[in-house]
Amino acid sequence: MNRCQIDGHIIGGDKTFIIAEIGNNHNGCVNRAKLLVDVAVQAGANCVKFQMRHMEEVYRKRSLRKEGDDLGSEYVIDLLSRFELDLDEHRLLFDYCKERSITYLCTPWDQESVEVLEGFGVAAYKVSSADLTNMVLLERLAKTDKVLILSTGMSTEDEILKAVEFLDSKNVRYILLHCNSTYPAPLQDINLKFLGRLSGMCPLVGYSGHERGISVSLAAVALGAVVIERHITLDRAMEGPDHAASLTGVEFRRMVNGIREVEAALGNGEVRHVSQGEMINRESLGKSLVAKRAMTAGSIVSRDDVCVRSPGQGLSPQYFDQLIGIKIGRDLSEEDFFFESDLTGSQVGPDDYTYRRPWGLPVRYHDFKEYQSKVTPDFWEFHLSYSDLELDPRDYLDENMQYPGDLVVHAPELFSGSRLMDLASPDESYRSMSISDTQRVISITKNLKENFFKGSASPLIVANIGGFTMDQPLDRGLHYEYYERFADSIRELDLSGVELIPQTMAPFPWHFGGQRFQNLFVCPDDIVKWCDHLDLRICLDVSHSFLTSNHFSLDFYEFVSVVAPLVAHIHIGDGIGVNGEGLQIGSGEIDFVRLAEILDQKCPVASFIPEIWQGHKNGGEGFWIALKHLNGIL
Repeated sequence: MNRCQIDGHIIGGDKTFIIAEIGNNHNGCVNRAKLLVDVAVQAGANCVKFQMRHMEEVYRKRSLRKEGDDLGSEYVIDLLSRFELDLDEHRLLFDYCKERSITYLCTPWDQESVEVLEGFGVAAYKVSSADLTNMVLLERLAKTDKVLILSTGMSTEDEILKAVEFLDSKNVRYILLHCNSTYPAPLQDINLKFLGRLSGMCPLVGYSGHERGISVSLAAVALGAVVIERHITLDRAMEGPDHAASLTGVEFRRMVNGIREVEAALGNGEVRHVSQGEMINRESLGKSLVAKRAMTAGSIVSRDDVCVRSPGQGLSPQYFDQLIGIKIGRDLSEEDFFFESDLTGSQVGPDDYTYRRPWGLPVRYHDFKEYQSKVTPDFWEFHLSYSDLELDPRDYLDENMQYPGDLVVHAPELFSGSRLMDLASPDESYRSMSISDTQRVISITKNLKENFFKGSASPLIVANIGGFTMDQPLDRGLHYEYYERFADSIRELDLSGVELIPQTMAPFPWHFGGQRFQNLFVCPDDIVKWCDHLDLRICLDVSHSFLTSNHFSLDFYEFVSVVAPLVAHIHIGDGIGVNGEGLQIGSGEIDFVRLAEILDQKCPVASFIPEIWQGHKNGGEGFWIALKHLNGIL
């Protein structure tokens, strides 16, 4: 049994089942118990767990009369006698958990408690470490045919094996929790690596922790725990032994967040994929095979014709030996990259395309003439870098030439001094610099327009307008302030003769070779609200919005339906997961036929370009492949 289900939660799936053990930390007060349920919900727990005892069924009569037991037993019995909730209070808590949409579990310490809880309809049972060897209780629990979660504290390995053998003989679905039953538990006594031994006895294992802090619980998840149980308290200084080994609500929330981060980082451990962020850094930091000298088509490549240089945008140096001796099929200038197509002889080029909407190509100043000699799209989208702002376009365009096609400009995201454009920055000096840089882009766009004449409308400027944070996303309450600062920036810009269109963004943009958090123009409701407020249209980046939908569990096609009436322009690439953006069409998860139906209905004249990461390489090979895939669909 590699998976089981408790109250709709899949145990053994992608998410750790997190139990907030309230136990008797309510100290006999049902209102305090309800407050602890609230704290557990706010902390992100999947489940709260209580304890139920019928004292006369658990303890000897002599023990209850305090006749002859040691002081430890007397202390525990005294506390339990004062802190136990009655059955009506448990029923109230069971119903309250339903109201708060959190699973109620309870540990029965005796058979009578099992009968009571069966009447409640609990989803599963937790067995305390003290009862792992209690075959009588286990026999009764086995008959409920519900999942059992058993702590293994205080038991030897032989005792655990005997319990496992018994449960297997009864065909019980169960989970074993590694546990050290001291409160708090010393770190040197926890022996967390025993989780590995435990997983050899049972495929589903977890950890019930009583140590201080959250580090061990996070490590348990990394070692394969699918259930984490920790005590929760309102105040560690309260009376009772469990409080000292408990987490406060803030600490529990920190643990839950940490567990979710560990889950995200674990992966499947089966295949080593190069991540999107690594690919970006590989392109800039890696090495390529380049031509040491100019070569003409038909030349045979020798070792003296090849050298290794950065960036890593060409053929990997691992193919050095395969490259030597081939007949090159194209002219190369000095330091041109070699590509895989030089080995295969199958470079992809442009074709004839039929689209129902205007289409264009992304270009830079330096490669515009190359593309312009191959195809005649409806428009050109100039992607500017911060260094392009210092260039004279007349060095790359024929000054008096009126090029067929319209014009779109993509503003730089990065400006000199490693400054990201941020028209919503809370730093006023930074926002002011972003406004100034954006105004420069507007001026350049107006000048470029003179060379393009097909369209009469104002040229579009696609912009990533900012609103990013470094370490965590913004609290929802702060979004309004950031959007208002962006609104102020819009009012301070001279936008006459152009139309600025914010680009829809993914939640995790890549900046400087690492990941940030994006907060503005991410979610559809915000996009619609603020575009209506500011009278803006948008550039729909299909890949970005697909990643957003995956991250926030939104329906991507509904997302597009909601924002489509605001779309002036579209960047089209495939996507996968929450980080795989700008993928080649067909290599991700987007249904482009379904997407096209929505776009045809709600924004039929919006223009598009293929936005394929590194699509410009090898003469635009990635763009030509994408355009061929999309031919007839759009």
